[in-house]
Amino acid sequence: MVEKNRTDSPVTLEKMVADVKAHPRFSEAGMILAHNGVVRETTRDGKPVTGLEIDVDHDRLEQILAKERTRPGILDIQVHIRGNQPLSVGDDVMFLVVAGNIRENVIAALTDTLNQIKAGATRKTQFFE
Repeated sequence: MVEKNRTDSPVTLEKMVADVKAHPRFSEAGMILAHNGVVRETTRDGKPVTGLEIDVDHDRLEQILAKERTRPGILDIQVHIRGNQPLSVGDDVMFLVVAGNIRENVIAALTDTLNQIKAGATRKTQFFE
């Protein structure tokens, strides 16, 4: 499931984990791993940031998720990205939740999915002082 920006109810990690636990095969899971990306106050090289905006390619995002969900041992992958809106330092940017059978499978799936999303499905614009 990809959570697109919704105004009727806020998406939370708690809700996403609950949704994963509702998976019909959840009894096969041995781990749920979550990522919560937030807006940092500086760039990687230390330049002060006042905020950012994320542009999301939803078609590419769906392709990445479809592929990653077929990995051995993975039951579900969900993502919510706060795209196309100004975000301030400390704001949540992305939630990513992966459920699967064993630690090695889940950690690898989260890492690979996150890296692919950041490299191929999102574009970040940072705002500076």
